[in-house]
Amino acid sequence: MQIGQVATRAQLSIRTVRHYDDVGLVTPSVRSAGGFRLYTEADVDRLLVVRRMKPLGFTLAEMKNLLAALDTLDDTKSSVSERKTAVQCLRECRAKTGESAERLRQQLAYAEELAGLLAERAEVSVRTGRR
Repeated sequence: MQIGQVATRAQLSIRTVRHYDDVGLVTPSVRSAGGFRLYTEADVDRLLVVRRMKPLGFTLAEMKNLLAALDTLDDTKSSVSERKTAVQCLRECRAKTGESAERLRQQLAYAEELAGLLAERAEVSVRTGRR
């Protein structure tokens, strides 16, 4: 797939996909004879992992570490020690994801409270003729 198709599928901008390539996060599997980036389904899957991590506050280094851990677990030639290290990385990322999700739930609750308050105030204002 070309970068535009990948960006659309991953719901990212082309610029973002290029940036992730430039920083070594998700590199295209192949380049065409003309130098165009060509991506596989596995590359798209990697981009989706990154897309999910970004709003949760993961750093680029943490993203690279998680992708490397996933690669290690997918590699049947990985040693037991490498696999244990990879699993530990997954556990740490899962814990951070849980903490981030809890913060987001709290922010959503605050947003919903505010939306309710504003709707209520607007309704009262309409009923009483106050502006």
